Amino acid sequence: MSKSEGVLGSIKQKPEDFIVKEITDTGIALEVNRRYTANELGKAENPEGKFATFVLQKTNWNTVQALIAIAKRLGRGKKSISYAGTKDREAVTVQLASIYGIKAEMLENIRIKDISINGAWQNGQVELGSNLGNAFEITISNCKAPENAEKVIAELNGKMPNYFGEQRFGMRSNNVEIGLHILRNELKEAALEFLTNTTNEKNERAVEARKELAETLDFERALEEFPNYLKPERAMLRRLAANSNDYAGALRQLPRGILIMFIHAVQSEIFNKELDQRMLNRDFSTDVYCDKNQYGFPDISKLSSSGEFPVARIIGYDTQSENQYEKEVMEGMQISKESFNIRSMPELSMKGSYRPLIVNIKNLRHSVDEEAKAVRLSFELPSGSYASVLLDEINKQKQSK
Repeated sequence: MSKSEGVLGSIKQKPEDFIVKEITDTGIALEVNRRYTANELGKAENPEGKFATFVLQKTNWNTVQALIAIAKRLGRGKKSISYAGTKDREAVTVQLASIYGIKAEMLENIRIKDISINGAWQNGQVELGSNLGNAFEITISNCKAPENAEKVIAELNGKMPNYFGEQRFGMRSNNVEIGLHILRNELKEAALEFLTNTTNEKNERAVEARKELAETLDFERALEEFPNYLKPERAMLRRLAANSNDYAGALRQLPRGILIMFIHAVQSEIFNKELDQRMLNRDFSTDVYCDKNQYGFPDISKLSSSGEFPVARIIGYDTQSENQYEKEVMEGMQISKESFNIRSMPELSMKGSYRPLIVNIKNLRHSVDEEAKAVRLSFELPSGSYASVLLDEINKQKQSK
């Protein structure tokens, strides 16, 4: 959306350069290294509650892995954990989470490196998506042109395109490809793409094992060659070693959350490609809009034919109508909205939803350290929006970390 040159720097040189603070459903941005009570967050305590709600602070952990580590210490499993939203791994982050079947005081004794519990109480479950957004404090280091930050920020004028970030598409950048195969009922191709793609694979043994499987389709031998840490792949291989044609059964060895991620990636790609064309055409007119919530962010539960934020569809089988952008993108992918009613794996079918094309950036502030050639940013974004998109606008340095 901005035309000026970027600051051309590096991101995430250290975890403290990327701080993420969840904005709770009561409108409070959680602070790092601060303990909270339920009352301070506008929450009610319930001594009879089956969940322990707590403030999780972590460094260099992803959300799910951190919560699994905590649950394991307490003798609970993965299904006991819940959270409002995932947070970056290479960062310092703070958020609400909950665990089923334990008492809050048990969390106070947890000691895990780079994880801290900043308050806990008895209450109900923390619901996925219940947070209003996230507040960020980010440093862009080693900038070639730190003075450009002010120009770009002025051009954005408090708004940014609401692209899905790269995280949506997987470490091996093949989530869309796998999802498309599933939507086209190409289950063999989907399974083999997951098993054999070597993009960004760092482990040499894993690279060789994936390449060999692609050439031989020898699933029994692959079980001997795939490293033990590739647990999802090995679960699939065991199924295929027993029945080499049961690709649906092999895919179902993956957690449903991973399988759904592949379908979500396709939906996200359609949205991003539509937004690409709208950006090129400077066309944000649509037949659906939404108003803002109590915090001032877009609220897609308040849809209408007019409003503050233009909205596009997240395509699914229940999508009522598609616009020309969406139709062209799906034709290029050789799918239609009906493809999301997945008969071969109905548990992955998606009805569709909505997402704002443009979102507002709240409380965006910046400072420039000329001596260190650094730009420090603080801002707030709605839940589901990506800080990396704003950083791309300000930085304009794709090769930065």
